[in-house]
Amino acid sequence: MAKGDKTCSFCGRKEDEANILIAGLHGHICNVCVEQAHDILVQEGATGSGDVDLDEFELKKPKQIKSFLDQYVIGQDQAKKILSVAVYNHYKRLLQKDAGDDVEIEKSNVLLVGETGTGKTLLAKTIARDLNVPFTIVDATVLTEAGYVGEDVESILTRLLQSADYDVAKAERGIVFIDEIDKVARKGDNPSITRDVSGEGVQQAMLKILEGTVVNVPPQGGRKHPDQKYIQVDTKNILFIAGGAFAGIEKDIAKRLNTNAIGFRAEDAQRWDEKGLLQYINAQDLRSFGLIPELLGRLPLVTHLEPLDAKTLRSILTEPKNAITKQFIKLFEMDQIELAIEGEVLDFIVEKTLELGLGARGLRSLTEKLFTEIMYDVEDLPETFTLDINKAKEILSNSKLTAIKNAS
Repeated sequence: MAKGDKTCSFCGRKEDEANILIAGLHGHICNVCVEQAHDILVQEGATGSGDVDLDEFELKKPKQIKSFLDQYVIGQDQAKKILSVAVYNHYKRLLQKDAGDDVEIEKSNVLLVGETGTGKTLLAKTIARDLNVPFTIVDATVLTEAGYVGEDVESILTRLLQSADYDVAKAERGIVFIDEIDKVARKGDNPSITRDVSGEGVQQAMLKILEGTVVNVPPQGGRKHPDQKYIQVDTKNILFIAGGAFAGIEKDIAKRLNTNAIGFRAEDAQRWDEKGLLQYINAQDLRSFGLIPELLGRLPLVTHLEPLDAKTLRSILTEPKNAITKQFIKLFEMDQIELAIEGEVLDFIVEKTLELGLGARGLRSLTEKLFTEIMYDVEDLPETFTLDINKAKEILSNSKLTAIKNAS
């Protein structure tokens, strides 16, 4: 074949139209088709080797991790310590070299138990930011068994892949936070004649993923189909952090601790009530609540988050790097307005948040409502504006507080 007569077997482009024409056993391929094929592989996640490249990964000590958490999360020292050590050991496990001693370190997934607004999601999100690893939050309430209306459990990994830009190797050392894990608790103690497709069925489907297995993940999410292309993801090096409010589990803890005793035991019962029952939570209580033993075995680290008191809520308003008051002061500063907030206003917000019982989320809802009204008239404000208690009470009337509670 004369020079110039050769063509690309894929697109038909002639040799003089392509920069490079690569010869193969049964034809040729041009540089344009090679580049397009590479782009497709990247989009489909097929370029990931499966090997975890941690050469540039900086592993911080537990105290360093906790110190970073302290900048964004107020209080919850016990939960921070447990989470910091768990993450440290998990990534040490990934960095371990073959020492020839046949010691295999298993990963320790974490279960966080605490009321709404106590910081479960914020803790996981902040750790992922500190370590600079892929992170995703998944709501367990939308998950169902395969074949039923809802999302497959594998969709958890789809979202992790998306956060890692479909780099499989990067996703395989990420962190997944499964929120509302308590909502997939078994609906009853006795097996039902109808399938519990969004409860125990989801727990069963989670087992292999939490423990570590190769999962076929649909790249765009949704239901699996026979003709669909999948990306294979190995979950053995993915750290799973589950969180849930477990409303009412105090009854199970109290029953186990026998806090309803009278007479000489009444003093012990009072002491338990004063300290808070969540600190005594264990796997037996979680099993009574409705989590199956197999799932609990794959979430070996259980810790609780303390309910937020007035002092902690007050600190959350002003101390963290991303404190909501600091954010609004900055927003007003961008409009050349110096904003000052009276201490009585902060105390009022905390007081109303405790009444609503929404935790740190309540702080945000109230503060957003308060400053939205003020920001609307921003062009009429003086260069120095002080928010006083009377103005705050006027904006956050009882009717508006009720609306905030219902919306939350």
